[in-house]
Amino acid sequence: MRADMGNRSLRLVAAGSAVLLGLAGAATAAGPASASTHHPTPGSAGLGDRLYPLLGNGGYDVQNYDLSLYYAQKDPAQQVRGDVTITAVATQSLSRFDLDFGGDGVGKVTVNGWPAAFSRDGEELIVTPKRPLDNHRKFTVTVSGFTATPIAPNADSPAGFVKTPDGTIVAGQPNQSHQLFPSNDHPRDKATYTITMTAPDGWTATANGTPVRTRHHGGYVSSTYREAAPMASELIQVAVGDFVTKYRAPVNGVVVRDVVPRRLADQLLPIAADERNEIAWMESKVGRYPFDRYGSLVIDGDLGFALETQGLSLYDTGLFSLPLVIINPILTHELAHQWFGDSVAPWVWSDVWQNEGHATWYEVLYAYETGTLPDYAGVSTLEDYYKRAYARGDQWRVRYGPVAAPLRSDSIWDVFNPNVYDGGALVLFALRQQIGVPKFERLERAWVAKYRGKSASTQDFIALASKVSGQNLTAFLNAWLYGSTTPPMPGHPDWTVNPVPAPAPAAAVAAAPATRLR
Repeated sequence: MRADMGNRSLRLVAAGSAVLLGLAGAATAAGPASASTHHPTPGSAGLGDRLYPLLGNGGYDVQNYDLSLYYAQKDPAQQVRGDVTITAVATQSLSRFDLDFGGDGVGKVTVNGWPAAFSRDGEELIVTPKRPLDNHRKFTVTVSGFTATPIAPNADSPAGFVKTPDGTIVAGQPNQSHQLFPSNDHPRDKATYTITMTAPDGWTATANGTPVRTRHHGGYVSSTYREAAPMASELIQVAVGDFVTKYRAPVNGVVVRDVVPRRLADQLLPIAADERNEIAWMESKVGRYPFDRYGSLVIDGDLGFALETQGLSLYDTGLFSLPLVIINPILTHELAHQWFGDSVAPWVWSDVWQNEGHATWYEVLYAYETGTLPDYAGVSTLEDYYKRAYARGDQWRVRYGPVAAPLRSDSIWDVFNPNVYDGGALVLFALRQQIGVPKFERLERAWVAKYRGKSASTQDFIALASKVSGQNLTAFLNAWLYGSTTPPMPGHPDWTVNPVPAPAPAAAVAAAPATRLR
C-alpha cells in the first residue's frame, strides 16, 4: 500500500513483538458434532493482536470461503447482500465461536447443516451450534442472507466497500473486509476462496483468482472466481460494475490482466503497460511470482492510496494522471507486495513493516535501476535516499513508535506510517550493509520461499536472517526494529539523525491536519 506522504509530488503507500498462539492444521470431515471428550469452551473474540485485539477469532482455522454476493441493480450505491459458507477446523472443543462481521444484518446461520443460534455484539457475530464442536474436527458454518455495511459515500473513503462512478470495489486493509462478509478477518488465518458475484446484465464482475464460469439467467449474470492460493481476508477484491478486462501477453507463464472503467479504457490501459517489465524484474530479484495471474484495477476517483489486493492491485485515476516516472515505481511497490504481504502475510499487524518496508525497498530500487530515481525521489543514489531517511529516523520513532511496534491504531495512518515504509526499507538497507549484498539477496529469496502461502513474524525474519548470513543478528535487528532511537548505520559512521523537536502544545497538535500515510 502507498499513500500521500506530503513532501514528494506524490508518494502512495499501498497496506510483531506479541507472541500469540498458532492455528492447527487440517483434520478430517465430520457430520453433526458429538459431545467432546474435553469440556467445550467458547472461542475467543479476537486473536489478541496488539493493534487490533478483536480482529480474527480463536478456536478454529478457516480452510475455505465459498462467498456469493448479489447486486440487485446497476447502482454503485446499493447495499449488497450475500451468503457465505466457511469450512474450518476446530482448534479446541467449541461451545460457541465468533465471526468478524460489521454488516447490517444476518438472515440465518447453520453449522454442519443444522440451525445454529446467533447474536451480535458490536462487530462480532457469535454463533452457538446445536451441538459442541470437537477439537481437530472439520466443520462448516453458513451465514445466509447477510447484508453488507452500506457503501462508502465517495471514492476517497480510506478503506472499506467503495463506490465509484462505474461500480464498486473493495479496499479491505487492514480491518474492513468483515464489513462486507462474515470472516475470520486477520492475516494469520489465510484460506482459499470461491467467489461468485451476481449482477445485472451489462455489468461485469472480477475477483481474486481464476475465472471459473459465467452463467446468464433472467437478466443477471453470475461470475465465479477461484483463488486457490491461501489468501488473507484483507486482500479480497470484488470489482463489480461497468468495467472491462484487458489481457496482456503473459510473463513467464503469469497471466496479466487489467480491469478499468469501460469509458476510460483507452486512456488508462496504456499507462499500466510497464507492469510486464516489473513482473520480470521482480522475478529476477526474488524468484517466481507466487500466484497464477497479476494485474491492475484502476477506478475513477482519488483514493489517496494504492492497495495490493491479491493478484489485482488497486489504483485510481489520481495516480494515473501523474508522469510515468512516478507511476512505475509505485506499480512496482504494489507488485512487490504479492511476495511480501500477500504470499507471506504478517503474523500480527505490528509486523506490517515486513510488507511495507520490502515493498518500499523494491519501489526505490526499481526507480534507481531504471534511471528514474532523481525524478522520482530527488536523489541520485540509494545511499543518498537512505541517508535522508536515516536523518528522520529518531523523529519517526518518537512520533509513530519503533519500526516493528507502531504506537497505536487509533487511525489507519497510525499503523501505515512513514516508519514502516521508509523506516522499514532503511532497516533492510542497514541489514544489507551488515551482511553484504550476496547474502542479503539470498535472504530475500529464502524468506519468500520458506513462508510462501503462510504468515510469518518479525522474529521469524530475524531467525532466518541469522541463519542465511551465518551471523547472530538478534541484537542487531532488534535494535533496528524495536529500539527507541536509530542505531548507527554500518559502513556509514558519518550519518547523523536530525534532532527531535520539542512536543507541540496540545492545542496546536489538535489543530494540525491529519497526515495521510497509508
